[in-house]
Amino acid sequence: MQDIAQQLRTWHRAGRPYAVASVIGVRGSAPRQPGAALAVNDCGDAAGSVSGGCVEGAVYELCQEALQHGTPVLESFGYSDEDAFAVGLTCGGELDVFVQPVTPGAVADPIGTTLAAIVDGAPVALARVIAGPASLLGRAIAVQAEEAEQLWGPPGSAVTSGMLSGDGSPWRAVGTLGSAKLDSAVAGRAGSMLDLGRTGTFTIGVDGSECGEPLTVFVESHGTAPRLLVFGAIDFAGALVTAGKFLGFHVTVCDARPVFATQARFPDADEVVVDWPHRYLAEQHVDRRTAVCVLTHDEKFDIPVLKAALRMPIGYVGAMGSRRTCAQRLARLSAEGLEGSELERLHSPIGLDLGGRTPQETAIAIVAEIVAARHGGSGRRLAAVSTPIHSTAKEPVCL
Repeated sequence: MQDIAQQLRTWHRAGRPYAVASVIGVRGSAPRQPGAALAVNDCGDAAGSVSGGCVEGAVYELCQEALQHGTPVLESFGYSDEDAFAVGLTCGGELDVFVQPVTPGAVADPIGTTLAAIVDGAPVALARVIAGPASLLGRAIAVQAEEAEQLWGPPGSAVTSGMLSGDGSPWRAVGTLGSAKLDSAVAGRAGSMLDLGRTGTFTIGVDGSECGEPLTVFVESHGTAPRLLVFGAIDFAGALVTAGKFLGFHVTVCDARPVFATQARFPDADEVVVDWPHRYLAEQHVDRRTAVCVLTHDEKFDIPVLKAALRMPIGYVGAMGSRRTCAQRLARLSAEGLEGSELERLHSPIGLDLGGRTPQETAIAIVAEIVAARHGGSGRRLAAVSTPIHSTAKEPVCL
């Protein structure tokens, strides 16, 4: 839904009814992942995609039918080669798609709250019942950190509050699934999934316990953009900033030399910081979605920042340099006390072997390695491997 949030918010704020079809499950080699969505409004306008073209027509019709009868529907699409006119995925995969009609205007509006949060760049999780008693199908709650109060409904709207099970952070949830106990249980699970950046389904009893008649709940987690920290304001950094932005990163360029670290030199960067790299990194919130690229080529800059980065919960750490420079750097880091398991996390020389030389080609090689690290890819040609084309990794290292 994130890809089409701006369009959906426009329809929502205008009070225009629409139906949104969301991919809630994938098996095999399917082109889109859970959370991908296609929406159709009451004028027949469409936005988004669930399959890259394979089943778009059938899903479009399901959305129109949902708008007419007002009932959610769960549909599966598989592979069919027996009938040339049959609806199916040519890639051989399977998709489960949940189609939900939406009529804006409710006081407690979880979908509207979710769209507002996505557009405003605030973390949010949308939990929807996709299987269970008919009376609960399509019911939803939106979960977000309590600090973002400006996104919540007016006093009197259905709001649940509590603590995330993972780190004790407070959350609030807009909407209801029918009972306070169920709301609290689902919101807590959804909040934990948001904290981990996970999108997927879970089953829970209608009474909020693990017993009783089961409900299947689909949670879409929409977190803040992952971070790309580029240390070293050199010519290669400009191309890397552009490539990082294309992949959806929040990109920061940091260098201790003010003559090089300027917004004019890196207009695409979200931030340009003049500071010593290790000192800046020590003050930042990082996680497994964070990527750090050290391009400084200078020991007084790169050794301290790499020593810090390799001991932090960062998903990807890479450093530029010739093979000789990289070998010397590893020896220096070892002398600084880093152990083998820490040094093994360093991608150096940085990037995949694509054979390019220009800053743009080098940037592609670097972000390609980041993507491979995220999904556990080999970095080899697809024609040379027999593994599935689309990753099935459940916990990406770096987004």
